[in-house]
Amino acid sequence: MAAGDYLRSQAIIQALNYAAKDPEQNIEKLLSIAEKLAVDPYHKRNVKEVKKYLTRDSHWKDFACRLLRETNSNVRNRLGVNFFVNAAFKGVPRQHQLEKEMGFSIPFALLIDPTSACNLKCTGCWAGEYSQADNLELELMERILAEARELGIYFIVFSGGEPLVRKKDLLHLAEKFSDMAFLAFTNGTLVDDDFADGLAEVGNFTLAFSLEGFAEATDGRRGKGVFAKVMEAMDRLRERGVIFGASTTYTRQNTEEVGSSAYIDMLIEKGCAYCWYFTYVPVGRNPDLDLMATPQQRAYMYRQVNQFRQTKPIFVLDFWNDGDHSGGCIAGGRRYLHINAAGDVEPCAFIHYATDNIKDKSLREALASPLFAAYRKRIPFNENHLRPCPLIDNPQMIPEMVAEAGARSTQEQSHYTPEELARSLEGYAAAWGRVADGLKKERQISK
Repeated sequence: MAAGDYLRSQAIIQALNYAAKDPEQNIEKLLSIAEKLAVDPYHKRNVKEVKKYLTRDSHWKDFACRLLRETNSNVRNRLGVNFFVNAAFKGVPRQHQLEKEMGFSIPFALLIDPTSACNLKCTGCWAGEYSQADNLELELMERILAEARELGIYFIVFSGGEPLVRKKDLLHLAEKFSDMAFLAFTNGTLVDDDFADGLAEVGNFTLAFSLEGFAEATDGRRGKGVFAKVMEAMDRLRERGVIFGASTTYTRQNTEEVGSSAYIDMLIEKGCAYCWYFTYVPVGRNPDLDLMATPQQRAYMYRQVNQFRQTKPIFVLDFWNDGDHSGGCIAGGRRYLHINAAGDVEPCAFIHYATDNIKDKSLREALASPLFAAYRKRIPFNENHLRPCPLIDNPQMIPEMVAEAGARSTQEQSHYTPEELARSLEGYAAAWGRVADGLKKERQISK
């Protein structure tokens, strides 16, 4: 570690420990140090904006104080340094520098599937059509992470399959790459006491538990008893002071439930630090267009998420409806990419096409792939960033890019050609477009 990086890390650790002793009184000092450490103008603006909310009584201050009080010092310091100092303050300027040198985007995060195996069979799972026998070798994942670090990428997300089928390997990676921050999307059924202890020990690893709402809705899609197992897993992590959150897919069947204050309040009461919302996309095992949230339901989620941000002490994200904040689609290597368990380098977890495989190419080479180049030419896919996705919002884009890049399907079985999938989604995209354009006008009027 360079001397400057070490000093920044120590400054953050000391500030976090000081703030945790009396969060309500000491949080302002923590933010003042963060202001000094931020080099990138974008980060300076962000810290300044956050400071406005956390230095006065608000639900955001309550949220920050709860995290400081309830998180054990090892987790607090490791994640604090790795995510904010390394991934943000150090990593992002490095990414920007390399973008200028190489002529293409360097992502902020990698989404990696260690395995395609899973102990559940959830309806509509986007990973369900991959082979169940694929695994990335541990040595290969180590190579990918080392190459990511060289590119300034310090945030690694695991999905699957069920990534915790490989939980010993994941803890090994978190320990070996101790300067990185890790997150795994998990069904939660494999979190036992030993693994919870391991998470507390490495300190740089958070879990996002998949839920479809309360017990009936979750068990209905994931299997009987899954909701109870997730609640038990959350309790294990909270007892050890490990940061965790929820991952929730909203469908035509559960949108009103997962978008309710009662649902968010349940997550807060359980100790969740964040909730990451995804809308159902018709890929994976038994894709069903009738499971897609209606345009009206998607607009409901847009309004609810924004309401939660103004009233609830929890960090809430919406992968689609937050296009305004991200400047449109973040896939195709712009801010993230997906490496599936067979090694195929895909633009997104929901776009099952590739031209390159990480087993044959370096990460740097994969970022220059023809398919990612086709993405870069077209991003943003729509001037209205509430219509960011090239699949469900602008479906004509997928067959264009696949044909231009000569990409292949990464699924063993594909129920649709790119053209057929695009045609099947045209009606939905048009209907959402009318609603999204109305939301954009509402927002412009309210400013």
